[in-house]
Amino acid sequence: MKKKLNCVWLVDDDKHDNFFHKIVLEDADISDHIKILINGKEALDFLTVKRKSGQSDSPCARPELIFLDLNMPVMDGWEFLKNYQKFEDVQQGKIVIIILTTSTNPADKKKAEKMIESGCFYHKPLTLKMINEIMQKHFPDYL
Repeated sequence: MKKKLNCVWLVDDDKHDNFFHKIVLEDADISDHIKILINGKEALDFLTVKRKSGQSDSPCARPELIFLDLNMPVMDGWEFLKNYQKFEDVQQGKIVIIILTTSTNPADKKKAEKMIESGCFYHKPLTLKMINEIMQKHFPDYL
């Protein structure tokens, strides 16, 4: 039996994408907990405010993997990343952030590679092949 991730987050405002991506993640069976957050602010709040208020004992309080859309209202993926980078190492933890977007702009890919350690940039929709690549690269002990 393979080890599963504690929690995976989908940070995206598109309810149809979230519905489909959740099904793909469930089929991949990499986690029993999938949390959907609709913008970067909601994700940042969950990472910071929920921990401070004692709600961090939820299985999804600290994900190991975040799929982050770039274009969202309230706070987009870029703003989320800028704010996340300001966290101390302890607060950041070992979260792998994967950009999952419709953007085909090569500048976005280059910018993402500079901003996030994983440098992973994928185009929607999420597929089992993508999940397998991500797991092999970032979570080989879970296979």
